[in-house]
Amino acid sequence: MLDSLFASILSTEATSSISGKELIICMLVALALGVVIALIYMFRSVYNKGFVITLALMPAVIQMVIMLVNGNLGTGVAVTGAFSLVRFRSAPGTAKEIISIFLAMAVGLATGMGYIGLAVFFVIVMGIASIVLNLSNFGSSNSSEKSLRITIPESLDYGSIFEDVFEKYLRKWELVQVRTMNMGSLFRLEYRITVKNVIQEKQMIDDLRCRNGNLEILCGRVSSSKEEL
Repeated sequence: MLDSLFASILSTEATSSISGKELIICMLVALALGVVIALIYMFRSVYNKGFVITLALMPAVIQMVIMLVNGNLGTGVAVTGAFSLVRFRSAPGTAKEIISIFLAMAVGLATGMGYIGLAVFFVIVMGIASIVLNLSNFGSSNSSEKSLRITIPESLDYGSIFEDVFEKYLRKWELVQVRTMNMGSLFRLEYRITVKNVIQEKQMIDDLRCRNGNLEILCGRVSSSKEEL
């Protein structure tokens, strides 16, 4: 039963000819699954219309390419080179965009080879897994972990001046970046911190202001820019 469900619908007798019925079925399934992949990507994501449309159409495009190069080694090598050139003209995307593109490519490959049942099964499994993982706390960062930026004059020794304040309010802290400002007269320190009690955050900032001469202090969420691939 499963073997027939996941078998290819394309005829294996002659790789150079594909019937119109097989082409239409594969294309319609690829388009439908592309729309499903786009909907999965849109779930709890910030997106733009152009990328969503591209994601919906990509499986059908790849399906057609695979059908055209089936059994032709020279054409396959040429198409591979063309796809590699497109990659170098693309801007880096987020991790979720990359995995959605790979999912669309995999579905396009499967439908292009006639494995309709396999493509549908794969999208269902990956879609359920994606939604469940997005709804769960899997991979979520610790809410008590924050980024702390402190501006100090050059005369202060940033190595030890805040140690007692940090020991009072923080579970752990790490100096991740030091940057000079205002022609070297100021230093901006960036820490990765984990607070003991969020309620005492204002009191901690007040104590830090007394040490840095009431210069700028910024405490907020850890930046998620590292999600780009």
